[in-house]
Amino acid sequence: VDHKRIGILYISTALVFFVLAGLMALVFRLQLSQANAGVLGPERYNELITIHGTAMVFLAIVPLLAGFANYLVPLMIGARDVAFPRLNALSYWLFAFGGVIFLCSFAAAGGAANTGWTAYPPLSVIAPGVGQDLWILSLHILSIASLATAINFIVTIHNMRTRGMTWMRMPLFVWSINLYAWLLVLVLPVLSAGLTLLLLERQLPDTFSFFRPEDGGSPVLYQHVFWFF
Repeated sequence: VDHKRIGILYISTALVFFVLAGLMALVFRLQLSQANAGVLGPERYNELITIHGTAMVFLAIVPLLAGFANYLVPLMIGARDVAFPRLNALSYWLFAFGGVIFLCSFAAAGGAANTGWTAYPPLSVIAPGVGQDLWILSLHILSIASLATAINFIVTIHNMRTRGMTWMRMPLFVWSINLYAWLLVLVLPVLSAGLTLLLLERQLPDTFSFFRPEDGGSPVLYQHVFWFF
């Protein structure tokens, strides 16, 4: 539960995902290097594009920042650890578990998600197979991990600063993490709501129609939710 060790775990795991996502980019760039290169078929190409883009955002960039914040913020404000060390450990393991589910979707029936990293309806609603459902599940798990981390940072920065560490004396990095954490608390529930609507419409199309225009839904609604996030 030591914040420095968890920070290192976050950074190292995020770098592993970063390398894997970079290798995906290398493969589909080989396909694009010349016409009809034959490296990838159309479906696999779409899967790599989708998983690469999502992994770079949710498995590399965001957790890398969380890793540096875990390591540095308590040291910078004079705290002995984050406010909730066990919740901090749980958030890391949820992140790792969500990432494994995400990458294992390649082995799912019908392959991985192939609707782009934004998963726009109506394509993401009608996409066959369970890859898209695993994409949604993994993002739900990653959202819970990020929300737990954000709450931990907020409580730590607000309540555990050492004597004399006023708001105007805090390092700029700590200020940025405080803002980052508050933004996550505000927007992650919105993303989770949009993903839940998408999952409901995929699993119960006769009951729910939030995004399919032919049944009175609006695909732009999902875009508003996603880009607000």
